Amino acid sequence: MKKVTKRLLIVIPAVLAMGISTAHAEWDEDKGCLSCHEGIEQFSEIEEMADLTCVDCHNGDGAATTLEAGHKELWVNPSDLRVIDKTCGECHSEEVENAKTSMHATMAGMISGTRYNFGSQTRDSIHATYDVKALKTGREGTVESLTQLPSYDPTKAESDTNSPGDDYLRNQCLRCHIWSDGHQRDGDYRASGCAACHVEYSNAGTYEGGDKAIDKTQKDRPRQHRLTKKMTVDQCQHCHNRGGRTGVSYKGMMESDGYGTPYNEDGSKQGKLHGKHYNFLQADLHYDAGMSCIDCHMKTEMHGDGYLYTKKEHAVEVRCETCHGTTSTDATLKTSRGNPMNNLKREGKKVVLTTKNEGKKLNVPQLNGAELSEEGYVAMVKIASHMEKMECSTCHAAWAPQCYGCHAKQDIGKPNGDWLDGEHSDISQLGKKANLKKEAFSWNESRSYVRWETPALGINHRGKVSTFIPGCQVFLTQVDGEKSIVTNKTYVTKDGTSGISHNPIQPHTMSKKSRTCEECHTNPKVLGLGSGQYDIKRNFPDGQAPINFELERFVDENGKQLQSTSHEEARPFNKEEMDRISRVGACLACHGSKEITANGKAPDDVTHKKVIQRMVEKAR
Repeated sequence: MKKVTKRLLIVIPAVLAMGISTAHAEWDEDKGCLSCHEGIEQFSEIEEMADLTCVDCHNGDGAATTLEAGHKELWVNPSDLRVIDKTCGECHSEEVENAKTSMHATMAGMISGTRYNFGSQTRDSIHATYDVKALKTGREGTVESLTQLPSYDPTKAESDTNSPGDDYLRNQCLRCHIWSDGHQRDGDYRASGCAACHVEYSNAGTYEGGDKAIDKTQKDRPRQHRLTKKMTVDQCQHCHNRGGRTGVSYKGMMESDGYGTPYNEDGSKQGKLHGKHYNFLQADLHYDAGMSCIDCHMKTEMHGDGYLYTKKEHAVEVRCETCHGTTSTDATLKTSRGNPMNNLKREGKKVVLTTKNEGKKLNVPQLNGAELSEEGYVAMVKIASHMEKMECSTCHAAWAPQCYGCHAKQDIGKPNGDWLDGEHSDISQLGKKANLKKEAFSWNESRSYVRWETPALGINHRGKVSTFIPGCQVFLTQVDGEKSIVTNKTYVTKDGTSGISHNPIQPHTMSKKSRTCEECHTNPKVLGLGSGQYDIKRNFPDGQAPINFELERFVDENGKQLQSTSHEEARPFNKEEMDRISRVGACLACHGSKEITANGKAPDDVTHKKVIQRMVEKAR
């Protein structure tokens, strides 16, 4: 530890002689903080942190005899990024500097994707929550610097630097970054800075510890005054419940579209989580096995590594083959950048994962040399291109969240909080919802419908077949109180495609049982062609739809892209690819996947036509 206060050095010898814990020594002697906060938990028992006093972290005056004096210049959250250099950064300077460049802090991907779909920039990342410079440069998918997102002024003409999309981000989307405290509602309570992850909050956001000064019924309090390195899935879920929804999907949760029972067994009404009611679907097999997010995702992915990544797919290092290998290669036990997965070990021929929270040992199935089912052998060995050209999740993601139509209503006559600008005497509280300046405008969101079954496929940034889900499908309605300004406006991107979008995703809904061959090779929706059932015109007043394609349809039969994708190099299938996929589907109708690969093709087209002709004649 680089810094220990002078006062603490004086106190330690005396309290050691008295047999008093140094973690509480100064508080007991001064009758200061602990005279009110009796029973509060020691923040950490880690050797380097065990001697920290209240004022070492929180500032204030530990010797004061009144609450006002004791709390003068207090930092309620010492881990907030605005004060962190004077607290956590005293000992963890590298981690702190990296964190400020992480995507958890910059939100570069969300910002660029939203602005791209609002037609105000290309796919390149140019903005972040605040101005930031990279500590390291030169890696693919990174930039050297990012500038703060502009504000929106409705009295000026809409432009690339004055977009309603920027206001949408500032008032709504940007609550989920570690400069802010997040939304104040069940399921979303958390702190800012390091504590966003490392101090656990329950979904109810109430205190469960021993501090007699803290009201156990008051919301927005951590479970305990404790540091943790064992982040639970629920802790990650406090943020990862919108956008790609990977946090809730991992637990098998998909928000309800208004149906389903709202009642508990005792007849009481169910409360909402993240502002929604949920349906419960099949959870990811890794979750069912007892794995938390941190068992796969590396410190460098979450803390940052000094690079300014433009999209999360560039920041994420872990791959399925890291743990499972392929049908022809062993598991690497290392990420795509060569970083070792420290909780993975080889024990003889087995690969064993030790979970970081519970210490549970799990045998990790290995593909190389595995005894595959007949269907698995066909899919992964006989048709080798599946392993070469497809993400594992393409087949093994059992479902994916699909929220169609983001109907966003902005009221420029109603100022509201701006997640990037706050005001408070305690600068560690500037990211708290109650302290936000009313420099953005009020937004109201609704959607057309939600689905989870048969998600579509396309090509991701790695050139592999991947699951696709609706991205930012914004229909903007703008009002000034009761006065209507714009109704159901959609945008066109800089590339000329509709701002209604679909994007590739790893849904985090993995299942041992894969999707069927028939589902992917015969269903138009899976190809991105839509179901053909949603009548876009009848779903808008007087049939005045701002787009001429259904919300599920992001490519036409000729391979023309209809909807945008904000991921560089990602795209729908082209016509050649769709024809090839569908051709297999035609064969499946008669042969089935096993017969196609087992029996091979007819020797020539003439023979094949004769066989079909005989079949037709017999059927007459």
